Amino acid sequence: MVVTGRVDQNTLVAIGSSTGGTEALRKVLTQLPSEIPPIVIVQHIPAVFSKAFADRMNELCAFRVKEAEHGDEVVPNTVFIAPGGKQMQIKKRSDGRMMIHIDDSAPMNRHKPSVDFLFNSIADQVGSKCIGVILTGMGADGAQGLRGLRDAGARTIAQDEKSCVVFGMPREAIKLNAAEEVLTLMDIPGKVLHWLSQKKAA
Repeated sequence: MVVTGRVDQNTLVAIGSSTGGTEALRKVLTQLPSEIPPIVIVQHIPAVFSKAFADRMNELCAFRVKEAEHGDEVVPNTVFIAPGGKQMQIKKRSDGRMMIHIDDSAPMNRHKPSVDFLFNSIADQVGSKCIGVILTGMGADGAQGLRGLRDAGARTIAQDEKSCVVFGMPREAIKLNAAEEVLTLMDIPGKVLHWLSQKKAA
């Protein structure tokens, strides 16, 4: 069931995922209402598949989903998926607008795009006005970044072991005490919306 209600559109939602993530993302995104805050996603995916995945999600969701491009403004009612084979970060302009920065920086944790690369930029540029989520995936990419987000005052979630295809990334985040909540996949959208519907998401 799609959750409805007014949400804070000034809080950034950042999601990282890997093995099993495309299906997990579909389940999360399709539970969200048409009016959402901006969402930025790193899914470990080859370059040739990231746009096709974004296009498929755009067909299924009640809001816009696109493969992120350098210079995109981070705006509500839009999901930005990092392009495969590139690094994505958030940069805040002097006027307060958040922009997508895509470049050819080296892999981080052997990944490009890397969840940590994105999360680190958000902790630095956005701070507490963020909700960070780590979904199913192999390895540890995103664990340190999620810890950085939590240290910056953001709300944070890790997917639980039972609902993960691979529990690697969430497990490492939980070990670092990076996750404020550990939730089953189907409970994540509701928790995110609950936090967004509170007067202050921090």
